[in-house]
Amino acid sequence: MRNLGRTFGWLWAAYAVSAYGTGLGFGAFSVVAIEVLHAGSAEVAALSSAGLAIGALLAVPLGPWMEFRAKRPVMIAMDVVRFAALVSIPCAYWLGALSFAQLLVVSVVAAAAKIAFTAASGAYLKTIVPADRLLIATSRFESTTWSATIIGPPLGGAAVGLLGPVTTVVFDAISYLLSALGVTAIREPEEPPKPSAKRARRWSDLVEGWRYILAHRTLRRFFFNIVLVNALIMATEPLLSVLMLGPLGFPVWEYGLAFAVPCIGGLIGSRLARRVAARYGERTVLRVFGAVRACWPLGLAFIRPGLAGLVIVMATELGLIICMSIFSPVFAAYRMNNTDADRQARVLAAWSITTSTSIAVVTMLWGLVAELTGPRAAIALAGVLLLATPFLLPRQPRPYSHTRWRYDDDRDRGSTGPRRVDDLGSPVGADPRVRAVRGGPGGGAQVDGGPPAG
Repeated sequence: MRNLGRTFGWLWAAYAVSAYGTGLGFGAFSVVAIEVLHAGSAEVAALSSAGLAIGALLAVPLGPWMEFRAKRPVMIAMDVVRFAALVSIPCAYWLGALSFAQLLVVSVVAAAAKIAFTAASGAYLKTIVPADRLLIATSRFESTTWSATIIGPPLGGAAVGLLGPVTTVVFDAISYLLSALGVTAIREPEEPPKPSAKRARRWSDLVEGWRYILAHRTLRRFFFNIVLVNALIMATEPLLSVLMLGPLGFPVWEYGLAFAVPCIGGLIGSRLARRVAARYGERTVLRVFGAVRACWPLGLAFIRPGLAGLVIVMATELGLIICMSIFSPVFAAYRMNNTDADRQARVLAAWSITTSTSIAVVTMLWGLVAELTGPRAAIALAGVLLLATPFLLPRQPRPYSHTRWRYDDDRDRGSTGPRRVDDLGSPVGADPRVRAVRGGPGGGAQVDGGPPAG
């Protein structure tokens, strides 16, 4: 693979160590709540949902706050915050003072810090990787995520069995400290915020990320599609657990195997993403795999006991994960290339906040649906609704045809109001040669000789 530079190497290493720590600590809060505090199913569900929802709300003001600051200090601070929050759990456990309220607070803090770190790291990534190599970078992150998902949970489960319930929390906390050290090791000076961005904060900045997404013709449709798909898929996970471990009688080891083996598809998909995009074009990949990934979850409604049911779950999850691991890095690169540099952090924060909130809300809603109809019917309903989500994907857009009003904050240009710009940020009516020189979004090259994504 092509070299992306030492700075990217340190960022990737920092991400990798925290990803493996998160993999080791998969489900750690639930394990601690059940094994140590003897929490019931309602408390465990509340711990997961409330942590996401409240953490997302606390992260709302962080988007505009990060946009006008250097991103590396923000990333380091969020890693340190997560380390301090997580390490408080084993400390309280060893002192005999651990409570459910503490778990809930740590869950909220970790969720908010994760959103802030994701937004800052995404904005920083665009400044250190050329636009035409962003897909390479995002594919490496995607591959790392899935390898950590394959290796981490089984090792974490073994560690909990051998060393106790808070062991993986300790590993996860240490991983964030190592991640902070990795980001600190980056020596290349960071690009300072633009002078036009150094101004007093306004209340409108809090919603600027959402306003930018909703004003962008293609990002808007992707936004609604991805938020809904993620929420419906995640809402069925606890229901599938109840169905497999309850009425269908799957042993715990078969349940773990059913979800561990298909994660190999994540490595396959992330490795194929760049080649598939180069061959068929970025927009074709986003439309095709964005649609196909919504077709798989309905198969989970047909699960049955025994080997046949295990095969159904594995095949369904494998197909879903391959499609998502191809779609995700291609879309991540597309979103960065189609977002103005001075809006990156706010757009990414808005996206993460909405995703986390929607997952929490839909998960609680689907729990109520399952109480009324049963887990299998609730899973089937989610699968049927997912079949409609491809209609939210953007149709084939004409290159550079989109125009929008945007406020120009650069007072040095003498701008006093909104101006019309195309998807490349060039004023409408500008010399076409300007757009030709700039190439694709973000100044990148066109994909496979086709029109730039827009």
